[in-house]
Amino acid sequence: MDLQLDGKRALVTGGSKGIGKAVARSLAAEGCDVAIAARTRSELEATAAELAAATGRRIVAVVMDTGSDESVRQGVAEASAALGGIDILVNSAAQPMGQAAPPKLADITDELFFNDVNVKVMGYLRCAREVAPQMAERGWGRIVNISGLGARTVGSAVGSARNVAVAAMTKNLADELGPQGINVTVVHPGLTRTEATPGVVAARAAAAGTDEATVEAQLARTNSIRKLVDADEVAWVVTFLASPRAISINGDAVACGGGQPGVIHY
Repeated sequence: MDLQLDGKRALVTGGSKGIGKAVARSLAAEGCDVAIAARTRSELEATAAELAAATGRRIVAVVMDTGSDESVRQGVAEASAALGGIDILVNSAAQPMGQAAPPKLADITDELFFNDVNVKVMGYLRCAREVAPQMAERGWGRIVNISGLGARTVGSAVGSARNVAVAAMTKNLADELGPQGINVTVVHPGLTRTEATPGVVAARAAAAGTDEATVEAQLARTNSIRKLVDADEVAWVVTFLASPRAISINGDAVACGGGQPGVIHY
């Protein structure tokens, strides 16, 4: 299927690594020019060079902190100028989770909670606020918000709060922006294999006094397909949602966690 993305221009936050990097790669492979945004210039530039070489598309590195209103305004302006506009926004920048045990109630400070929500929830809103006017002017756009299955499961009070908030924000934006030709959707990855996974597996194996293969098997049993979902496999779903082919999907959540055993969502 031709996703009709050739020549589209995308901004991917959190694009230097993990799911964001995989999304940027997938969009570029489908013909998009892509601006990747994150806080660390050296990582951004290395990723941009890697993706440009792999896809043959223009990949622009933009230093941006989604926790800062001014940084987002400057970053979006820089990305828009470099690409000639932004048709697609993929919000993926967030404080990392899943690499350590989540904090218990007694350890959740105001600073921890609000910093997390500021970067992810308010950060997503900041980016959407900056790109929406130009999308509306052209009558077409796509915003895909990367949230997480913590919106549907317990285990991390902060993680659940931020992910539920992203889902609620998505629906509100979809209803507001849909009549202007802008579809807004949310993707819920579960446990996903990224470049950080080997270190996490090794640490868990060492802590449990077992081998890494055993830990991998334990992690795989958390979903219905019995394998860790790879970041590229999440990116393929995001790429479809970012395309004109996804016109019928707006305001909805799509899970990409390999299936949660024993749970029905409708």
